Amino acid sequence: MGAVSKPLVEKARAVFRGLGYELTAEGEELRAERKWRTVYVTTADPAEANTHGRLRCFVARAERAPEIQDRLLEIEPDYDWAVLSIDEEGEYRVLHPSADVLPAP
Repeated sequence: MGAVSKPLVEKARAVFRGLGYELTAEGEELRAERKWRTVYVTTADPAEANTHGRLRCFVARAERAPEIQDRLLEIEPDYDWAVLSIDEEGEYRVLHPSADVLPAP
């Protein structure tokens, strides 16, 4: 029997908790808060995701993350965004519109 992997949202929860964010479930999203910053975290496709909030983080498996980044660059949403690319081991990278890849802290 193969190893059971955590759902993507649980991996995202672990990443944001590790960065010191307080997390609250909001429907199918997470609201991550730290100091003055509120980031809405989702695994939804950009075309289907909510658009409220100034900061949004799209969580995707590593092989799909560049596609999500490209789609966001195409649609140019009215909020700041990043893509959290997570691999099977839970390692992550951050893809942002102004840089190809930001290293994880």
